Amino acid sequence: MDIDEIIAGGGLVFHKAPRKEEDNGKVKTKAKKKKYITGAHGSGSAKQKAKYRQQRANRHKKK
Repeated sequence: MDIDEIIAGGGLVFHKAPRKEEDNGKVKTKAKKKKYITGAHGSGSAKQKAKYRQQRANRHKKK
């Protein structure tokens, strides 16, 4: 577009991108899967992270 047309027409208009309708409940990353969150897949670092997640979840619970 010519700059004069843009100025005369009121400027550029940006629209939102169209929404994707492909979300069918699938987990896209391993980090969000149940066995990775609980550390059940055998990785030592995942077990350590699961321990920290559990401690954080229990931090404000009443006894």
